[in-house]
Amino acid sequence: MIALVDYGAGNLTSVRKALAHIGAGFWTPVEPAELARARGVIVPGVGHFDSTAALDAPWREAIDAARARSAPLLGICVGLQWLFEGSTEAPDVAGLGAIRGTCTRLGAGSDSRLPACPERSRGTPDSRQDLKVPHVGWNSLSFSRPTRLFEGIPEGTQVYFTHSYAAPVVPATAAITTYGAPFSAAVEDGLVSGVQFHPEKSGDAGLRILRNWMSHVPSV
Repeated sequence: MIALVDYGAGNLTSVRKALAHIGAGFWTPVEPAELARARGVIVPGVGHFDSTAALDAPWREAIDAARARSAPLLGICVGLQWLFEGSTEAPDVAGLGAIRGTCTRLGAGSDSRLPACPERSRGTPDSRQDLKVPHVGWNSLSFSRPTRLFEGIPEGTQVYFTHSYAAPVVPATAAITTYGAPFSAAVEDGLVSGVQFHPEKSGDAGLRILRNWMSHVPSV
């Protein structure tokens, strides 16, 4: 069974629908001790990094114990950012630290502007001066290296993003998207994986990515 962690900031409804669509067995644990029976763990999320403060020491210990049992861990959107050491969005809140690096605001230090209603469009701004934050819409993936997460996914596949902060490109980066500057659209380091985009809102490609991750979750 997959533990879908609810810490008050998750886009649980859409993730639940996607997991049900691909036939995954999952539940939402009420307390950390329940993770003892998890074969895999998903940490979703939308909104402010500060919300991850709810993943306190007992939750971290339970998630680390699951990882020690070789249970795959997947972070989605803010869940990916939480896999890192932290974010400048909430400097006093520590991330899990499974991947080194700090998440920062898109276009930090540039001429970025915050629109009242971000355009949903396919493509990439030509320069940082064209950058609109939050980044809302479809954008393409460029793969850094072969990974299990993207088996069968073509280079340039479009997926759906909605975020204002992003992770840097690091050795664990599995896919890069450029929005003003390159950032980690996905990471994979052993059994730790994360996607900045929303696979549950990315059509057939997103469902394939979830299936790829599921294929490495032990069934017994």
